[in-house]
Amino acid sequence: MKDLVKKLRRFEIQIRKAINSQMQGDFHSVFKGTGLEFDDVRPYQYGDDVRTIHWNVSAKGHGTFVKTFREEKEQTVFFILDVSASEDIGSPGRTKADLAKEICGVLTLSAVKESSHVGLICYSDQKEKYLKPVKGHSQAYEIISTLAHLQPKSHKTNLSKAVAFALNAIKRRSVVILISDFIDDGYFDNLRALAKRHDLVMIHVSDKRETRLPKLGIIPVLDKESNRTLWINTSFGDFREKIGKRHDARKAELQSFSRKHEINFISLDTEEDYVPKLLRLFKVRNKSLKTT
Repeated sequence: MKDLVKKLRRFEIQIRKAINSQMQGDFHSVFKGTGLEFDDVRPYQYGDDVRTIHWNVSAKGHGTFVKTFREEKEQTVFFILDVSASEDIGSPGRTKADLAKEICGVLTLSAVKESSHVGLICYSDQKEKYLKPVKGHSQAYEIISTLAHLQPKSHKTNLSKAVAFALNAIKRRSVVILISDFIDDGYFDNLRALAKRHDLVMIHVSDKRETRLPKLGIIPVLDKESNRTLWINTSFGDFREKIGKRHDARKAELQSFSRKHEINFISLDTEEDYVPKLLRLFKVRNKSLKTT
């Protein structure tokens, strides 16, 4: 537990130093200021984002008006973590689950430093753990402890149910960070509803072992979610190519969906350094905040 916290602290310090140096001190947290609530209206000015036009007021015929917002003083951050068995793929100590938990821990520590309320939902095809949003460092360590010790009851995945649970559980507008390999179907309708109601960030985790199989002939492959062993000929025809294309198609679909519904999306591999991509995520969100 102490080793995990120490590692997360090191990564968080690395991220904060890099942000401060790269942004020359103009640092807004990924969480700070992203919670905006309606304040008033004012006349439209050249350069205003058309998405902020208040159509009901403008329709009264006195000109075009845009909505103004004020920053919420207290932000709520919710993590939705996919803890199904498909997350266990990867090298020892560096599985998709390890990567997801590490990122969740790093961002939790960052959130509590900005005085955010932080909550956690761990889901397989059922609720595995739910922590209500609370402020303070004790909540951060409660979340990190949960991540370190959680033993899911189910191996299966149901992202649609996970998102539906979040829609019911998260009452006020929040930053919702969904971390998953997204190996499932039928969840886009609920995901669309979540993005409409909250400020959604999606972090896609993957491992090359599931997308770039070497030619090993006939090998046994354990499907962790069904606990069945399948014998697969990895050297047969275009089997390996199909596996890779399926992964690339899923990623492209997630990227397209995210652009359409104004969701921040990043994809991370277990073997890469995730810090640069998190930094780019911070920058994108900060630019979006400044132009709102």
